This record gives sequence, structure tokens and C-alpha cells, in this order.
Amino acid sequence: QVQLVESGGGLVQAGGSLRLSCAASGSFIRVNAMGWYRQAPGKQRELVAGITSDGSTILADSVKGRFIISKDGAKNTVYLQMNSLKPEDTAVYFCYADIEFWRNYYRDTRREWGQGTQVTVSS
Repeated sequence: QVQLVESGGGLVQAGGSLRLSCAASGSFIRVNAMGWYRQAPGKQRELVAGITSDGSTILADSVKGRFIISKDGAKNTVYLQMNSLKPEDTAVYFCYADIEFWRNYYRDTRREWGQGTQVTVSS
């Protein structure tokens, strides 16, 4: 069993900031990557940001220069600092973790998802 616990969502005015956190816990060998997707009403889920175990990052073009992704490997936790928020950033933000685990004495990988946290930016 693997759990992803998200926190930090909420309501903020345009131009404001929020910080999302996501901590992974449970039975796994290691976390290879973590990050965030978001889904706005009526739209497909899209990648916002991701970070690998060696610190490589990826950011969606729409958030570059405004959002920063970071991690604490020892705590299996990923953070998303969101600055200069815009109404179009309003969405449910989902944390993911690409974990490595034992399957019948072999190493396997899978993606785990959090429950999602609502971010609402008012104009």
C-alpha cells in the first residue's frame, strides 16, 4: 500500500501564491520521480511539473517563470511553489509518484496518484 498525502490548496486572489506539498509513504523500494498534474473543469488532465530523484525538472510552458518544483528526498515529499497565480491556474491539482516496488522478487514500477487538492484563483 502506498499513500500520497497532499496539502496546501485553497482560494487565493490573482497575483497571489500558494505552496502545495505531497508526501509519499508506504511499502516501496524507492521513489523515482514525483510531480503534479492539474485538471480544470471540462478540460483534460495536464502535466504541470515533475522532478526526478536526481533533481531533473520539467515545467509546463504555461507555468514557467511562476511555479517552482522541489523535493525532499529523505521525506519522499515534493513541493510546488506557485507564484503570480492567474485565474486560469484554477484546477484540481493531483500529485503523482513513480515508485519502484517488489513484485514476486522482481523490481517493478508503477505510478501512484493522490486524491487531488483544489486550487482556486479569483480575479
